[in-house]
Amino acid sequence: MNLVIAPCWNAPEWDAAVNRLNGHPQQLWGWGQTKADHGWRTERLLLNRDDETVACAQILIRRLPLPFRALVYIPRGPACRAEDAREVLEALARYAREAYAGTVLNIEPDWDAESEFANAVTAAGFRPTQNTILIPRTLILDLKLTEEELLAEMSKKHRQYIRKSGREELEFREVTRDELSDCLKVYRETAQRAGFGIHEDRYYLDIFNNLGAASPVYAAFQGNTMVAFLWLSASDSTAFELYGGMTEEGERLRANYALKWLAIREMKERGVERYDFNGLLNDGVSKFKMGWAKHENLLLGTWDKPLSPLYPAYATAMPLARRGLSTARSAVSTLRSEALPFIRTKALPALKAKAASLRAGRAQAPTRQD
Repeated sequence: MNLVIAPCWNAPEWDAAVNRLNGHPQQLWGWGQTKADHGWRTERLLLNRDDETVACAQILIRRLPLPFRALVYIPRGPACRAEDAREVLEALARYAREAYAGTVLNIEPDWDAESEFANAVTAAGFRPTQNTILIPRTLILDLKLTEEELLAEMSKKHRQYIRKSGREELEFREVTRDELSDCLKVYRETAQRAGFGIHEDRYYLDIFNNLGAASPVYAAFQGNTMVAFLWLSASDSTAFELYGGMTEEGERLRANYALKWLAIREMKERGVERYDFNGLLNDGVSKFKMGWAKHENLLLGTWDKPLSPLYPAYATAMPLARRGLSTARSAVSTLRSEALPFIRTKALPALKAKAASLRAGRAQAPTRQD
């Protein structure tokens, strides 16, 4: 029997389906709601056969400039069994073309590059692309291992620094909503030091509100001062690192070692089976990540299913547009972190003082008498 696609409008029903199919946290309702709050259209599709849901896909749609139509994107999905993957992908491609007038269906599955899913992706007519959003080279810990086994997989230096930072006068715990402003302050400082762009605060607050318990945030405190934080999202099966940052004092104390170990143990306590570090590059942060295990993981990566004769032109234009967007985002971040504080703390007070001086001068000037 062919698959029947049915939109889902109920958040608990949707999240239950994602978790039943061992789906990724970026497929949870709250993540899609956040993207809908910030420029995307979000739809959630259940794929049923004989009254059984065999797959689900949270789809993000964004209108493209003319002559293109729509980008249809599935982050870390769809969620399904390997034996159903080809049929599921073909059904989703047909639906994306008909329902959204899509130019392309772009997927970044939460499947290993060497898994059975790889053959299904190519058989369904998808082609690899370098227009990557989520990095496929990553590190995923198996939380079914004992704590002792996880520690044994780490580098000797990581084990030492976990013990060392744990002995410092630091408190490690989950943060409350009222403390998110401190996390974002640390994040802005980190972004400014490292030179990367970030979203406006509202975006992160929406993630916290929309995902709820599926987006825990942990932090290290020196007295009442936050010196490091780590922000996750988590489905029943997978934890996924979203954001993190440290102050200079946090770096000195190596607070990120004991903090990450706390997050790993908390996810293990929840019953989560996979802890994904969200990408490895060739930088200092990735070097820190790689010390947590002796292996790396390679996911399938980014794949496009052309849905329109305009796809070749889209595939050429997309990298150029993304580079422009990245440059613009970096400029906005610099404006927010450097120019706006200067305007608020120095330029505006100076202008107000100048205006007050001019008003005072006019008030004291003698009146002309003819």
